[in-house]
Amino acid sequence: MFRWREVYGGGTPPPGQVVAPDERLSWPRMFGLGAQHVVAMFGATFVFPVVMGLNPQLAIMVSGVATICFLLIVRGLVPSYLGTSASFVSAVAAIRAQGGDSADVTGAILVAGLVLALVGLLIHLLGFRVLHAVLPPVVTGAVVMLIGFNLAPVVASVYWPQDQWVALVTMLFVIVVAVAARGFVGRIAIFLGLVFGYVLSWLLDRVIGPITSLLPGASEPTTHDRVDWSGVASAPWLGFPPRTSVDANGNEIAGWHLPDFKAAFILLVLPAVVALIAENAGHVKAVAEMTRHDLDPVMGRAIGADGVATVLSSAVGGSPTTTYAENIGVMAATRIYSTAAYFIAALVAILFGFSPKFGAVISATPGGVLGGITVVLYGMIGLLGAKIWKEAGVDFGNPINLVPLAAGIIIAIGDTSLVFSPTFQLSGIALGTIVTIVGYHLARWLAPEHLREQQRLERPGAGTVPIAERRGIADA
Repeated sequence: MFRWREVYGGGTPPPGQVVAPDERLSWPRMFGLGAQHVVAMFGATFVFPVVMGLNPQLAIMVSGVATICFLLIVRGLVPSYLGTSASFVSAVAAIRAQGGDSADVTGAILVAGLVLALVGLLIHLLGFRVLHAVLPPVVTGAVVMLIGFNLAPVVASVYWPQDQWVALVTMLFVIVVAVAARGFVGRIAIFLGLVFGYVLSWLLDRVIGPITSLLPGASEPTTHDRVDWSGVASAPWLGFPPRTSVDANGNEIAGWHLPDFKAAFILLVLPAVVALIAENAGHVKAVAEMTRHDLDPVMGRAIGADGVATVLSSAVGGSPTTTYAENIGVMAATRIYSTAAYFIAALVAILFGFSPKFGAVISATPGGVLGGITVVLYGMIGLLGAKIWKEAGVDFGNPINLVPLAAGIIIAIGDTSLVFSPTFQLSGIALGTIVTIVGYHLARWLAPEHLREQQRLERPGAGTVPIAERRGIADA
């Protein structure tokens, strides 16, 4: 399965030629390509764990393990890197707002991973067409949109107030790089924005001194440096990620841990499964187009493999995984689709995971920087839902599409609740997703034939757009 055949004498491929998944160049060249894939996935893979309150060092390590697991399950047919997924960010924010800790977060994500793995198995057994019957583009677009826009209050109440001016400048930097830069640089605008904001915050501490603002979990504003490296100084250069602990102030310090399972929190994260299905399907379609291979027969394997990888990651306290558009962009630019490069990238990521000091540097990212990044990031997630609708040709003049989706999106964005008992309620994304999916199929069942016929004019195969495009924004 992984006996790569050396092509072109191990040298640079001639213009217009490609390197297939089961081929390779010389090993020194493959190591260079593997390093390029590490750079491509690096920024988003540690930004999202920080946003979700999980350990970024552990996330980098398990992303390597997850990638190897994915490649084994798809039998090397789908070259892809599995990094941290942003689809769970909103649900994680809701869990923490309700008093949940990291064990509650990873327990809920683990169950979502199991569901995704089962969905992948069903698609593998029943065929890819069943996916569009249950979750057509009009529905997946709505779910992606409500996941993104539900996060707006997190930016407004948690990150932005910590340092509004750094947040504003960082946001503007991301916009400029995303629009003005070409090629790969434009794809890593989020990562470059984080580095820029980090350096800017450090310079402001040196030039104008500490800032007075309200930190997460505090009841009163405090005066503090924007960049606090006290944890970096004490962290060793080499070692396994630390175990989750609590500091003297009662704040959780994320590390590895075993998951905990609570039904209310599980329901909050399950809608992200819909987004991951659309994301993985879109990535497989993109790879199929580039490699000119029909990958529909392994679509179920790919979706299921992401579910299995998420289960493995969350079982030790890591973050959820997904296939990465950044790395697909690297393949598109180089025309080298060899899975050997992904194995090398995975091994390098695992080695990075053995540096606690590296993890401490990431964890010290200032809140204002995250404010500037997330205001762009969350909006892009939401607008990607509109992109799915556009590419699928969804007609919102048809009430089958318009009415149930309008209700579901507003319920999610407004964080509306449906209380069943003092201990159980559905709200926000969970309730909005249920209303969207059930409402859509109910409306379609009740609608007169001419409305259903009008809907058949939409493009049923479109709409599986990679959510990870929000990280790279777009190829120039």
